[in-house]
Amino acid sequence: MATQQYYLALDLIEEESLIAEYKAHHQNVWPEIIQSIKDAGIHLLNIYCVGNRLMMIIEADETFSFEKKSAMDAYNEKVQEWEELMWKFQQALPWAKPGEKWILMEKIFELPCE
Repeated sequence: MATQQYYLALDLIEEESLIAEYKAHHQNVWPEIIQSIKDAGIHLLNIYCVGNRLMMIIEADETFSFEKKSAMDAYNEKVQEWEELMWKFQQALPWAKPGEKWILMEKIFELPCE
């Protein structure tokens, strides 16, 4: 089974109390959100934070695609509720398209194996 890796970035609103609240929500992610992630073929999803910048790492099986995940999420009321709640804390990166949140990062370097 092949693994796909993705790295995405997003900013939080630069307000200490909102960042703390966002982090607290991620200590108790709703079970429906966890299930929706797994159902999409994602087997690892980590979010890192420095200041107000977030980086998400996804590892998924070959069945995963962002289009499939988006289509699944569109019909999941709990995912829509979670996303609306999270948008209270998030702000789009300056170069994001309207309504776009997490932006796929481009790999620019990989240490060669010897």
